[in-house]
Amino acid sequence: MFSTIMLNKKYLQKKTIYLELFSERKVTYRVTAGHTVRFGEEISTYGIEAFDSRTGESENIADFSQDITDAVAFAELLSAQKVRPRQLYSKALGFLSCCI
Repeated sequence: MFSTIMLNKKYLQKKTIYLELFSERKVTYRVTAGHTVRFGEEISTYGIEAFDSRTGESENIADFSQDITDAVAFAELLSAQKVRPRQLYSKALGFLSCCI
């Protein structure tokens, strides 16, 4: 038996760059600020982007947290640990599991 699962995608609106960190390995980490609609209510969300200028590899999490301090702390952690863009999701899972 098969069924279709419909997921409600969260679209980020009015995205701006809040903070940008550059690492020595030419990886740029950005904290983005934007608004999204959840359950009919507009809320502020903060995302994380990682971009490697040498290889062109990039990853992002558009709605990482609703708290700016968590997003900035995570971006600083990424920069300190010299995380590659492909490691972004595993590091985010580890970071959020400690915060919860």
